[in-house]
Amino acid sequence: MKTVEIIGYKRANLGKKESKKLREDGYVPCVLYGGDEQVHFSAPMILFREIVYTADAHFVSLNVEGNEYRCILQDIQFHPVSEIILHADFLQLHEGKLVKMDIPVHLIGQAPGVNKGGTLMHKRRTLRVEALPKNMPEFIEVDISELDFNRAIKVGEVKEENFTVLDADNLSIAVVEVPRALRGKTAEEAEEEGAEEGAETTAPEGESDAAE
Repeated sequence: MKTVEIIGYKRANLGKKESKKLREDGYVPCVLYGGDEQVHFSAPMILFREIVYTADAHFVSLNVEGNEYRCILQDIQFHPVSEIILHADFLQLHEGKLVKMDIPVHLIGQAPGVNKGGTLMHKRRTLRVEALPKNMPEFIEVDISELDFNRAIKVGEVKEENFTVLDADNLSIAVVEVPRALRGKTAEEAEEEGAEEGAETTAPEGESDAAE
């Protein structure tokens, strides 16, 4: 998994007034948990772009005045109006200790239901995963090449490799929505009409001329 570097500076004062001043100066008040003691620090808000405003999952290499920690962003709070980062919590990683992260789902393959005119609905873009840091996946691939009308790929179908998915097995990850024109028909009828529409849209130009 990719690692993002965050540079931090120890905080001498932990009051609300000091936190407000830090934000005004472009810094985020932060706390690191999971070690022998909590570490209170601040970090430039601009450094959070690569771990906050992205769909990817990252480890964090945190350097607080020369002390280095391997961690993850555990929680983050935003202002409800301005969306400025108000506070961030980090969790220190330990090689032999399980950790939980939200890991993005990448859909691969071409769904037959989409070829018949259906709309692919990506229901869950991340999955909650528990694993040792060394086994934490950067993303999880889900093959949709057999996803047809009236068929959903569930969390329970995800192949787990040295990690555990914590979401409920019956939750849908992806489903192909049947076109409105085909709703109310039987599955066989919808598939047949969808296949005919797909064939018409992909037919060679000469065929339509010959039919006339």
